[in-house]
Amino acid sequence: MLVEIERHGPVAVVRLNRPEAMNALSAALRAQLAEAMLAVDADDGVRAVVLTGAGDRAFTAGLDLKELGADTSHLGAANAQDAARNPVRAVEQCCKPVIGAINGVAITGGFELALACDVLIASHNARFADTHARVGIMPGWGLSQKLSRMIGIARAKELSLTGNFIGADQALAWGLVNRVVPADALLPTAIALANDMAGIDPRMATAYKRLIDDGYGLALSEALALEARVSSQMNGAVDAAEVEARRRAVMERGRTQS
Repeated sequence: MLVEIERHGPVAVVRLNRPEAMNALSAALRAQLAEAMLAVDADDGVRAVVLTGAGDRAFTAGLDLKELGADTSHLGAANAQDAARNPVRAVEQCCKPVIGAINGVAITGGFELALACDVLIASHNARFADTHARVGIMPGWGLSQKLSRMIGIARAKELSLTGNFIGADQALAWGLVNRVVPADALLPTAIALANDMAGIDPRMATAYKRLIDDGYGLALSEALALEARVSSQMNGAVDAAEVEARRRAVMERGRTQS
């Protein structure tokens, strides 16, 4: 299998499994990844997802350039907007939190796949590069718009118009990743964080994730109005006894956290 799914209780680890090719996104791997993401999204037993790559060299080196060098007809399918054909859309549209555990290089299309995740954790081996301009292919999975919103337009232009790599520490300093950990701690750290997210009521987690995502693309005034509408709709149906029980659970959990 080019994509493996491994369960850790309510957490599903989705692993790109083509390490001999630096987990390059061949047409077959893209199809299996989209299928895997749709499967974990539909599984009520899964409450959070960790997306990573096999080995320690690459999260993914992006689209398989050897495959494209022989036949560029795959590009149309790669940029399809429906989640069943496009793994990046499948990650973006997953209603569960998706944590990207970046175990090596994330290059071009692989960089775009990483940016589709909700949270990124990097190992010390992680490196990021956008080589779209050098290869001569325009991004179609969101990198040209997402990256500037995450790290600022000048830094985004520096990366995209040079094709230069940045390491994990620089990615952390620029706000691209949430934290950097040793390679052997990457997956345990990602799974632990995913378990924290899995402890939230799934309906609330889905609704809150959607609220953040939907509001992020709006002007602040419009985003605040959106929050007010969603808050009024959902909070009007909250049961007081449930709130009290959850308040006590939150207080108890807070006592156990350093």
